Amino acid sequence: MTDDKPTTGGVPVPVTPAGATSGAPAEFPPAAPAGRGMFGNQGTGDVSGFGGLVRQHREIEDSPRPYGGYFDEVRDALEEAYPAFGEAIEKVVVDRGELTLHIRPERIAEVCQVMRDDPALRFELCSSVSGVDYLGADARRLHIVYQLTSMTYRRQVRLEAAVSVEEPHLPSVTAVYPTADWQEREAYDMFGVIFDGHPALTRILMPDDWEGHPQRKDYPLGGVPVEYKGAEIPPPDKRRSYQ
Repeated sequence: MTDDKPTTGGVPVPVTPAGATSGAPAEFPPAAPAGRGMFGNQGTGDVSGFGGLVRQHREIEDSPRPYGGYFDEVRDALEEAYPAFGEAIEKVVVDRGELTLHIRPERIAEVCQVMRDDPALRFELCSSVSGVDYLGADARRLHIVYQLTSMTYRRQVRLEAAVSVEEPHLPSVTAVYPTADWQEREAYDMFGVIFDGHPALTRILMPDDWEGHPQRKDYPLGGVPVEYKGAEIPPPDKRRSYQ
């Protein structure tokens, strides 16, 4: 990182990548409640086979109780062990056989501590920290998802915390789950979410001086043309008319 780049506590400040307004696929998010086609294509260029696909956008709401299985036991155990449950938990969602607790960003490390240490929960392993960009669907568009596993009780649960691009800060959970070390680095590298308190938050996939975060949906596809004998395949952002 060069000296002329802005920093905040040693962490590079997120910047808009050069070319980010040059026609990225999600640069103009759909205004309608449904998206059409696999790539938001308008015309005949979508060769994915999913050109007629209609994708409905729906609000994620609290699931009614009883949830079924061990999901009710997990919620009740957390509510009993964590006095700030009502302030920290935004909603509880059961969908596709998974239990997801949506957590207020500033509370994520506290919740992880309780999930790991309480005898009735014992979620000892954080197997994954990943990111999702809900561009155009959520004002806090950057969601970080934590997959927790209880090896004691053979249970799984998802924690999810959402932040905005303007304030992309979350407490690091590395002090609770050391496995989150490199996973948080990757989420920072790809999505630009800054994990406060991380022991060494650096890029892990892209070069240190790279600008922008490639898995955000407003990041340009880019790419280079591929040459064959008698033919040339253009880069992805030149192959179709993306939305």
